[in-house]
Amino acid sequence: MKKIKTAPHAPTEFVVTKSENDRAVFEIYPFEPGYAITLAHPIKRLILSSVVGSAPIAVKIEGAAHEFDSVRGVVEDAARLIVNLKNVRFKITGSEDRVELVASFKGPKEVKGADLAAQGVEVVTPQAHFASINEDGELKVSIILEKGMGYVPSEEIRELIPEGYLPLDGIFGPVKKANYSIEKMLVEDNPNFEKIVFEIATYGQIDPKEVFRSGVCALFRQTQVLSAALGVENALALGANNAERDESLKTLLLKIEDLGLSARSHNCLTRSDIVYLGEVVLMDEPELSRVKNLGKKSLDEIKEKLAQLGYPVHESLPDELAERLRARISELKG
Repeated sequence: MKKIKTAPHAPTEFVVTKSENDRAVFEIYPFEPGYAITLAHPIKRLILSSVVGSAPIAVKIEGAAHEFDSVRGVVEDAARLIVNLKNVRFKITGSEDRVELVASFKGPKEVKGADLAAQGVEVVTPQAHFASINEDGELKVSIILEKGMGYVPSEEIRELIPEGYLPLDGIFGPVKKANYSIEKMLVEDNPNFEKIVFEIATYGQIDPKEVFRSGVCALFRQTQVLSAALGVENALALGANNAERDESLKTLLLKIEDLGLSARSHNCLTRSDIVYLGEVVLMDEPELSRVKNLGKKSLDEIKEKLAQLGYPVHESLPDELAERLRARISELKG
């Protein structure tokens, strides 16, 4: 017997159907007819524009006064070195927003992306070509890396860097592709309900699952002013009903091994019998820093990961959610 609805159907399923290092496919369903694209399109826009990445914004090449200059003993001129540098993908692993790295090479040598790695900086395209140095050549470069969003032209970066550096276009976006499709599906006797299939691919600096979460968090943040003005609770932060609180709890029960942490950070946590994300979220910074063998670099990485997931260390969970989380972790670890 058909009924007259008084509220739209809310989707109940979120499934990761494929997950690789730099690519993942998500399915969300079922949506009322017409509702799927209403949610999918803004999430896609926010994923492409608001996810934070790391990129070189300036370079100083010893012996090159301008971008059309050449360096003795180096096959590439300064312009080609700049193009090659833009193809090297970096990740700042610490909490700093800006890092300067200095590298020096003598020939004969083919300089790859991996040769530009430094403390606090990971190169996720280690085989990317940067320079070819002849036998009598020498190359010294200073590179400024910064965290940011989207694309910033070199003209805007020029005033943000020290004198003597060549400004680069800031290509911060870590997302290679964010596509979605809408599929019809049958719910009860209605064949017009919808499913969103999201495909996300990255350049390797961030896990696709974290990309999707960042996009969703950005969408919620954009609606917070309406929540406050209209007296509507932010379901993500406060848990307006049981279903939403259960979804937050589900996220907090992600295992440490699924967070994409470095081996050192992962091992420090697991050796301290920390299994779930929620156990880390329940710690304040002093507690977290006391985890055995957890150095500053690993601490900074974990703090950055928590911030990406929407749980910065300086913010506490709502009391009710924290209580439910402790009880559930105690039950699981038995």
